[in-house]
Amino acid sequence: MGTLPPSIQNLINEFNKLPGIGPKTSERFIFHLLKRPKSDLEQMANSLRELKDKIAICTECYDFTENSPCDICTSSQRDKTTICVVAESPDLMAIEKAGTYKGIYHVLGGVINQIYGIGPDQLRINELEERIKKNGIKEIILATNPDMEGESTALYLIRVLKPLGIRITRIGKGLPMGSNIEYADEVTLANAMEGRGEVK
Repeated sequence: MGTLPPSIQNLINEFNKLPGIGPKTSERFIFHLLKRPKSDLEQMANSLRELKDKIAICTECYDFTENSPCDICTSSQRDKTTICVVAESPDLMAIEKAGTYKGIYHVLGGVINQIYGIGPDQLRINELEERIKKNGIKEIILATNPDMEGESTALYLIRVLKPLGIRITRIGKGLPMGSNIEYADEVTLANAMEGRGEVK
């Protein structure tokens, strides 16, 4: 049985590190890339370099951006008194695509997951508290996934933020238990934002 050249195997190993990509998919990617002109591969390599060279973390909301603070945080069209709290940047992008939310965001950088050793201290919860105290925030919208980890994170945030005396709401209508915000369609997310309920 033949073995793959080391240069191919090394790239397969790199692709395998991506979420949801297994060895077979990695092989398909690589054999497709081998058929492409060298200029295409050089452009892809340049784009990957730019990703690390140009992308930073917004100093306000902690989303990925080329300019910090990001365009959302600096926009005069956004309601700076409402913060939508999401776990990761793809959740923020999904809500933005829905086109109905006009406030600002806070990216936690994950969710509480004891199995993987991720506790509240690994998330940007202290930074969220500071933003609330410093910027006169009136409402926090909790937009974590309706799964066990997302719910645990939301419950923890409610406990921490309630003493600050602000309105706390949770997105609801249209998102079934166990679903991911990142993969929800725009209409479902729009309904979830509009149908959010205050946390008691």
